[in-house]
Amino acid sequence: MKSITKYTIFSLLALLTVSCVTPKVADLKQAKPLPEINLGTKENKAEFQKLQLRTYFTDPHLLALFDQAVVANPDYLIAQQRIEMANSILKRTKRNRLPSLELGAIASGTRYGDFTMEGVGNYDTNLSANITEEQKINRSFTPNYWVGARSSWEADVWGRLKNQSLAAQKRFLASQEGLKLLKMELFTNIALLYYELVKLDNNLIIYQENYRLQLRAYEIIAAQRVVGKATELAVQQLKAQNKNIEAEVEHLKVDIIEVEKALRTLIGSYEGEIIRGKELLNSNFDILNANIPAAEIINSRPDVMAYYYELEASRADAKAAKAAFYPRLQIEGFMGYNAFSSETLFKPGSLASQLLGGLMIPVFNKGQLKQEFAIANGEQEIAFLNYQKTITTAFNEIQAVLKEIEIYERVMKLKLEEVNHLNKAVEVSNDLYATGYANYLELINARKNKIQADLDFLRFKEENTRNNIMLFKALGGNIE
Repeated sequence: MKSITKYTIFSLLALLTVSCVTPKVADLKQAKPLPEINLGTKENKAEFQKLQLRTYFTDPHLLALFDQAVVANPDYLIAQQRIEMANSILKRTKRNRLPSLELGAIASGTRYGDFTMEGVGNYDTNLSANITEEQKINRSFTPNYWVGARSSWEADVWGRLKNQSLAAQKRFLASQEGLKLLKMELFTNIALLYYELVKLDNNLIIYQENYRLQLRAYEIIAAQRVVGKATELAVQQLKAQNKNIEAEVEHLKVDIIEVEKALRTLIGSYEGEIIRGKELLNSNFDILNANIPAAEIINSRPDVMAYYYELEASRADAKAAKAAFYPRLQIEGFMGYNAFSSETLFKPGSLASQLLGGLMIPVFNKGQLKQEFAIANGEQEIAFLNYQKTITTAFNEIQAVLKEIEIYERVMKLKLEEVNHLNKAVEVSNDLYATGYANYLELINARKNKIQADLDFLRFKEENTRNNIMLFKALGGNIE
């Protein structure tokens, strides 16, 4: 007997030793250090201030669209539901570490055959002189009643449940950052469409103003044609240009309808007028003249934070997979009233209880555990690569958009000077043509060059507006 006991103990110790030989969890990798963002040549730059939504975007009509989108955009509402689901998963994993407790009642009935162990036993028991009348068993139909509580608890010795809970917590945080990222993307797209509408409105104004100038030129040439100082060719050329402007105006109206439709979709609206201002977004020179703390900004961006939380979650998954190799200690028990008659169920003699402890050691499923651990370790490596990729993308995005804003500011100054020169050229061409020092082609070209310069200047202003919108997103502006 002693040899059997020793053999059993040695076998358990051997199995325990084998189960404790586990693979190593990969260390949490660090992203490559970020270089400084150098912009401009000014010394003693101001400290960078976190961008705030309602001070960066000051157009009240645009802010109203932001507010409307967060209560009606389906994608945003879906993301909010996903956060609630992630929160429920987090709460569930936390409760896994606590003992379970169930209250209940069980009732059953069995008719035992006369030639079964239970049937013979019950018959023999009823004939015993050691039992009372209450203890006699109904042999024709034997009931069984149980009322009480039962509980089970896994002792988290190796941290498996703890790491599962940690992984769920990190994924919940990642889902919160994901909601911020979706909100940022939503606001960015709304702002881009909104200012595209503003640009189209300004395009209409440019065409309408130039159309009036064309009419004036047409009146001059028509008057010259009456007195024989201009040809019919000049008149027809002016008429053709006027029709071209009218066609462009109609085409712009189609573009406006398309952009309004896209914007209404984002804010979750079927119809209604998109009220908007007239000015495009100007550059924020305070940002351009500030020290940009690249690491601080990038590490606070929602996309980077989401991937970092996912990296931490994947490492917790790997730790939980490692802990699965170790023995599991589980304790179970119940307490309640158990009797074979309803009359005696709640008597003190019917009180029953049990306590059971178990130690389970994985043996034949170690191959499966190894593969699950390998998968978890691979997920951790993928999460790190995504994290590093997001940081690299964010840095290059900030660097590029800052430089583009600088360049566009210089381009717009040059284009504004061009517009001013061409405005003066139109006035001069009118006077020269009236006095006979310029022909109708010079008159027409002056107006054509002016309208093209006006449109180019507006296009560059809109591109600069787009860059400033993307700058808010790149610098992780506060969207609350």
